Amino acid sequence: MMGQTMLPSAAGLLLATPLLLAPAVLVFALLLGTKPAAAVRACITIAVAMLGLNLIVWLMWSNLSEAAGAIAARTGFVRDVMDLGWPSAAAMAFGSTVGLFVIPAAIGINLVLLRLELTRTLNIDIWNFWHFAFVGALVAAATENLAMGLAAMVLAILFCLLMADWTARRMQSFYGVDGVSVPHLASVQIYPIAVGVNWLIDRIPGLRAVHLQPEDLSQRLGFLADPMVLGFGIGITLSTFAYLDLADPLASLHKIALCGVIFAAAMLILPKMAQLLMEGLSPISTAAQGFAEKWTGGREINVGLDSAILIGHPSIMITSALLVPISILLSLILPGNRVVLFADLTVIPFVIAMAAPVVQGNIFRLVVIGVAMMVPGFYIAGHLSSAFTTMALEAGFTKPAEATQITSIVDGFIWPSFAFTEIATSLGWVGIVMAFIVLGAGLFWSRHRHGFKA
Repeated sequence: MMGQTMLPSAAGLLLATPLLLAPAVLVFALLLGTKPAAAVRACITIAVAMLGLNLIVWLMWSNLSEAAGAIAARTGFVRDVMDLGWPSAAAMAFGSTVGLFVIPAAIGINLVLLRLELTRTLNIDIWNFWHFAFVGALVAAATENLAMGLAAMVLAILFCLLMADWTARRMQSFYGVDGVSVPHLASVQIYPIAVGVNWLIDRIPGLRAVHLQPEDLSQRLGFLADPMVLGFGIGITLSTFAYLDLADPLASLHKIALCGVIFAAAMLILPKMAQLLMEGLSPISTAAQGFAEKWTGGREINVGLDSAILIGHPSIMITSALLVPISILLSLILPGNRVVLFADLTVIPFVIAMAAPVVQGNIFRLVVIGVAMMVPGFYIAGHLSSAFTTMALEAGFTKPAEATQITSIVDGFIWPSFAFTEIATSLGWVGIVMAFIVLGAGLFWSRHRHGFKA
């Protein structure tokens, strides 16, 4: 199945990412004025944290993929669109023609907007520029027009800067990370959904009274509410459905126990690696703040970082553990769904992290918001799968033999990818120009209001 087809290349990319990212971050840190010794130590710390994050994501990715495949086989679940995971999507994006332009474009546009006082975010999260390239490559594949794809890439850059500014104050307050914003496409996309769902729940008697915080779970469930114990329980439950075989109980129990331990390890290690990543980024963030203030005449600037700094929060880890089996169930029961959900289950913490500040960590509301994002996401993924597959083939990716078309939860499921592609394919350049006007107006509004207060 999918794990056998994609694991070597995906694992290689996951493990190589820290080595690819560290030199770029080191150069960035030195250019920003970080002292050489501090810059070197910070980059080593960041590389170690990224390696730790990627190793545990790889372990979860491979085991969840195998478990989901086993469940699909047992239920007779067959779909024509396969989820291949974000590493494959990132490789496709950077390997596309659009990907050749994304780093200079993203840095250049960011610096110009900083100078014009149209953003307060200095985005140093270079690795995640692949999301911008992905949107551009997807639009280029859907329209067969490279120029339109490049325009869509610029729209994605503007959208993420706007959303980073919009969400910064609330995110900083909830997570306790001053001077930081998150211009990460897969993360900021859930914020408007969270605002809407939260508004709706506030108007439903009964539901609005449900408050479920991590500390509430601890009081009610005792040690069972510990994220590590909860992860072990969910891993055991999920793998039991996948692997329990009374004809060979010892072998199946080994697999079940291993899956439980891996889930528990993820719940324990991911927060610690997120803390280590934040520690490594701290001196670079301070230098970037000073550089940006000089560049912009003393204005307060936020440093744009990966949402990995957020995923260690208990509400995010618990919600993510709950959403994994829910997401698998949705992929099995949603009518008309074409997507086999496998590899990207491990990115759920990154995808929902920006919803937590809206609901102040209320786990019940976070789960509802996650479902509200996932349900249309399956249909978006099916709709975009043709363009996704075309983009992949043009980037030199070899499609698994068992998949008719391919997708990824990270960018193939989310509404901005759908919106930019539909605007380009349905309205052409008129739609692209209208999108630029809307985002430009949003940036001007943000400048005068000093950030939205949605």
